[in-house]
Amino acid sequence: MKKVSYKLKIIITIMIAFSLMVSYVNVTYADKKIETVAYKKTPVGAHGRLNVKGTKLVDQYGKEIQIQGVSTHGINWDVGKPYVNYQSFQNLRDEWGVNCIRVAMYTEDYNGYCVTDDTNRKKLLKTIDLAVGNAKKLGMYVIIDWHVLNDQNPLKHKDEAKQFFKKMAKKYGKNKNVMFEICNEPNGNTTWNDIKKYANPIIKVIRKYAKKSIIIVGTPTWSQDVDVASMSPIKNSKNIMYAIHFYAATHQDYYMNKVKKAISNKLPVICTEFSGCEANGNGNINKSSLYKWLNYLKSNGIGYCCWSLSNKNESASLLKADCYKKYGYTYSDLSRMGKLLVEFYKK
Repeated sequence: MKKVSYKLKIIITIMIAFSLMVSYVNVTYADKKIETVAYKKTPVGAHGRLNVKGTKLVDQYGKEIQIQGVSTHGINWDVGKPYVNYQSFQNLRDEWGVNCIRVAMYTEDYNGYCVTDDTNRKKLLKTIDLAVGNAKKLGMYVIIDWHVLNDQNPLKHKDEAKQFFKKMAKKYGKNKNVMFEICNEPNGNTTWNDIKKYANPIIKVIRKYAKKSIIIVGTPTWSQDVDVASMSPIKNSKNIMYAIHFYAATHQDYYMNKVKKAISNKLPVICTEFSGCEANGNGNINKSSLYKWLNYLKSNGIGYCCWSLSNKNESASLLKADCYKKYGYTYSDLSRMGKLLVEFYKK
C-alpha cells in the first residue's frame, strides 16, 4: 500500500504540474492574442505601410488614409524633448485622435544638430530613437523632421543631411510606421531648383536603405509654394510627397489656392505643420480660417500635423503655459489652440 500511495502521489504531482503548465501556456497565448487584437486596432496595425497613389496617401490595402498628427516642438530643447514619452503619445492617440507624431529636430536653431557637439548630437539621436520606438509600440506613424529654419537653404547642410538620413534610413527603413521629412521650411532666397538639388541626393541616400518609405520634401517660402513645386516635381521618384504649411491667421485663401493648383497638377501634398495663429507662432487665433483649412484638407484627403505639443508661452502651443504635465493631459490643461484641435480631431 505504501508503494501504491507513493506512486499515486508521483502521478498526482505530475498531473498537477502538467495542468499548471497547460494553464500557463493558455494564459500566455491568450495574452499574446489580446495584444495582437489590440495592435490591429491601432493606426499602423490597421493600415500597415503607407504608399502614395496619385495625389493620395493609401494604406497597404490601397485604401485612402488621412494623417491626423501632432508635431513636437524642437527636441533640441526643453519645450519639445520632455513630451517624447510613451504615456504622452498614448494620450494623444487615445484621447485626441492622433495617428501620427512629427518629431521636429532643428538643424541650426537652438543648438541644432548641424552646429552642436558630438555629445548633444548623440542625445538628439537617442530622442529620435525613443520617439520611433514609442510610436511603434503604440501603432502610430512618425515623421522624422529635418527642421530647417533660420539656416534657410537646405543646401547649406547637405553633407550633414546625407549622413543623418543614411543613419535614419539604415536604422528605420524597414519600419512600417516611419516617414522622412527632409527639409522643413526652406526660405529666404531659396528657390525650388535649390531644393531639388538638395532633395535628389538625399532621396538617393534614403532609397538605398528604405525602398518604400514615404519621403516628404519642403517647398519654397516656408513650405507654402506647393504650386511652384507642382510645375516641376522631382523626377523618377515614388512615394514622394510635398509639404504645405499654414498658420490660419496669416495664410488664407491665397495660400489655399496654391494647394488647389498643386492638386490639380497631380502633386501629392501633405500638411506637416499648421496652427490657427499668426505665422510667427503667436498672436490671435483665427478659428474660422483654421476650420476652413482643416475642412478643406479633410474633404480632399490631405493629411495634417499640428504645431506643437508644448507648453511654450505662445499661441501655437497645445498646452497651457502653466501646465507642467508631460503626459496625462486633461481638457483643462489645453490651450485655446489645443481645445480647438481636439474638438476637430475627435469629430
